[in-house]
Amino acid sequence: MAKREILILPDPVLRKVAEPVAAIDARVRALAADMLETMYDAPGVGLAAPQVGVLERMIVCDVAVDEDAEPAPMTLVNPAVVWRSEELRVHEEGCLSIPEFTEEVERPSTVRVAYTDLDGEAREVAAEGLLATCLQHEIDHLDGVLFIDHISRLKRERIVKKFQKQARLAVG
Repeated sequence: MAKREILILPDPVLRKVAEPVAAIDARVRALAADMLETMYDAPGVGLAAPQVGVLERMIVCDVAVDEDAEPAPMTLVNPAVVWRSEELRVHEEGCLSIPEFTEEVERPSTVRVAYTDLDGEAREVAAEGLLATCLQHEIDHLDGVLFIDHISRLKRERIVKKFQKQARLAVG
């Protein structure tokens, strides 16, 4: 396992659509382990492969955020939302690729996600609450969508400009 660098806005990789994972092999399992280590170290509750520069459809998450809770890591390969509730939920979201910024985002409160596990088995998970929000947020990353795309244009532009300026200063 190795901690990987998390890409930060405005890195163009964050806006690209990830390709499906063709086969579950040792490389994919190693990537999943690296992603979990990176996510826990950050710390965060979810991470998508594009956030570490890998344009493949894989996410990891662990929403057991209470200190007393047992870790509950999940790895979802080629995840897809197959059902969304009409009922919506507002949750304050943040993103490891947009550090130190949070905003309230409205998403379906319950989802069902189909995916492949690391043993190559087709699975489905029904999720609500924080897990539903996390899965939708991370699956968005696989399509080049960031959580700031769900907020007002004015707020989004302000955030993007701030990160573009920081990137220019870092290079400069």
